Amino acid sequence: MLQLSFESPLVMGIVNVTPDSFYVQSRCTTEAALIERVQQLAGDGAGCIDVGGCSTRPGFPVATEAEEYQRLAYALKIIRTHFPTLPLSVDTFRAGIVQRLYEQYGAFIVNDISAGEDDSAMIATVARLQLPYIAMHKRGNPQTMQHLTEYTDVVADVKACLQQKLAELHAQGVSQVIIDPGFGFAKTVEQNYALLRNLREFTTLDAPLLAGLSRKSLLWKPLQSTPEEMLCATSAVHLYALLHGANILRVHDVKEARQMIVLSRLLSVESGKWKMATSALFKV
Repeated sequence: MLQLSFESPLVMGIVNVTPDSFYVQSRCTTEAALIERVQQLAGDGAGCIDVGGCSTRPGFPVATEAEEYQRLAYALKIIRTHFPTLPLSVDTFRAGIVQRLYEQYGAFIVNDISAGEDDSAMIATVARLQLPYIAMHKRGNPQTMQHLTEYTDVVADVKACLQQKLAELHAQGVSQVIIDPGFGFAKTVEQNYALLRNLREFTTLDAPLLAGLSRKSLLWKPLQSTPEEMLCATSAVHLYALLHGANILRVHDVKEARQMIVLSRLLSVESGKWKMATSALFKV
């Protein structure tokens, strides 16, 4: 069984084998591009690679199961061949894909944007295979989710939903669950920042907490910019998330995320009581 440790925050590097993911630099549509990107992310210190074969950006059509499986199987074969010990996460909401990939390539983390809501077989499949599972909050699908942003209290509502989902997952035998508030999924810009300001609320749910903020529209929309210009802004919110309880950062830029981990350690220790050799700053 794949076991995860969060003694130190984990950086999850994003690899998309899709033609339409929102950040162009994460797309890998050839074998050479895939190897180059994974090599860079691993070299920069990614603790895990998150591989996606179906873009879920708002307003875009969702790939068929056959298309998604073909892309993911292609990617995992290449990654397992060239990076056999690198931990993997598979970004999918389809239980059939989890089953087929597990049979071919062994254990991985399942990163499910729907927390089992989009495929009724997902939770039972993950429980049977004893795979670590990321349960993310969202509403609707990529075509509808940005119209489903009515909440009584977005922080309380998302927390309650994740708390209920945690209980359901544990009851069905999923032992390793990570929670994700779902930044950018069925939330307005203002609601995303309410979640971020109150991120520590989610640490009371007794599960590792993932923050998926990298280069998202909650950054570039208020700055009237583009995802390509959001590295500095991403680093800023990553540091904030780490200081407020995030255990995992899902990122496009691993080196910079690891730098934020170093800074978060320095900022979170009581003033005057920390000692760290300069050489240790690069051994996150």
